[in-house]
Amino acid sequence: MHVIDSHTGGEPTRVILDGGPDLGSGPLAERAQRLAKDHQDFCRSIMCEPRGQPAMVGALLVEPTRPDCAAGVVYFDAGAVLGMCGHGTIGLAVTLAHLGRITPGTHRIETSVGVVEVCLSNANTVTVKNIESRCVAQALSIEVDGFGPVTGDVAYGGNWFFIIDPSPVPVERANIRRLTDLGIAVRKATNNAGIGGERGEPIDHVIFQDKTTNGAVHSRNFVLCPDDTFDRSPCGTGSSARLACLAAEGLLRPDEEIVQQSVIGSSYRLSYTMGENGGVVPKITGQAFVTAEAKLLFDANDPYRNGI
Repeated sequence: MHVIDSHTGGEPTRVILDGGPDLGSGPLAERAQRLAKDHQDFCRSIMCEPRGQPAMVGALLVEPTRPDCAAGVVYFDAGAVLGMCGHGTIGLAVTLAHLGRITPGTHRIETSVGVVEVCLSNANTVTVKNIESRCVAQALSIEVDGFGPVTGDVAYGGNWFFIIDPSPVPVERANIRRLTDLGIAVRKATNNAGIGGERGEPIDHVIFQDKTTNGAVHSRNFVLCPDDTFDRSPCGTGSSARLACLAAEGLLRPDEEIVQQSVIGSSYRLSYTMGENGGVVPKITGQAFVTAEAKLLFDANDPYRNGI
């Protein structure tokens, strides 16, 4: 299996160029469902140790259904198949450029939740124009076992988020374990309470927002992903959901740019325009760097062939 690894703001992406499962043809949403239903061992074998690493996201290249798209992709981590992935899309664009498949300029990428645009400025810098994102509910209070009440917003940016602002725990590196445990408990509480999307979609990510003393940075965040690891980047789909909430609250104007920082200090530049359906169309600018090109081997006698 031929793969290329990169990182976006410290968050790893593994692009699978060949050797993945045959998901058939048709809409990417259906192919993503097949991956989730029938190929969990494949996902874990790529993302988990000994081949993978914590927080890694996979980007399985597939044929797009639209001729105007440079690529089709299905994103996944060790815990779930993802609707979209912002950092992964930045990493994918840089990887495609590394392979000579795209050049600087604007390109379209088909994902399971819709077509997104990428603008490749140079070998490492990409702006993603995401799908329309929306704030679904504001100021919902839930009781979290072992912690107490927390209040947050439900928003969609390609995945489903519960966004807590301000964070009840300072968003600092020293608190990563504490924030992780709290995020897992919050996600469990939201799902137990039936809090999620308009059609009952469960929360898969939790965001804690915090202030920063750096005047050039709008805020810092900690993002819990479906595999119970934290996003080293500021999370592209999470930032999209966050923009929808800021717009709904009147705290950010269209085309006004802010800097969102992650818990480890990496950053994205964010802005939005108004969407056609009452939401916002986010723009996320970040940098990715290719870190490895490899051929993964799968020995039938390996007891850890499908990951640990």
